[in-house]
Amino acid sequence: MLLALIGAAIGALLGAVVARRRKGSMTDMLQYGAVFAIMFALAGLFLTIFIVRASG
Repeated sequence: MLLALIGAAIGALLGAVVARRRKGSMTDMLQYGAVFAIMFALAGLFLTIFIVRASG
């Protein structure tokens, strides 16, 4: 579960940076941050499930 939280935090930061580089407004940064956080959290969740199942 920790990987999902770390992924969400990294995704939020990365999304805000991407929106800022595209010269977006504050709402653009919030939206990009939220979407990237969800995507990275899901990736972290799937990775956690894979690790738990692979370890037996």
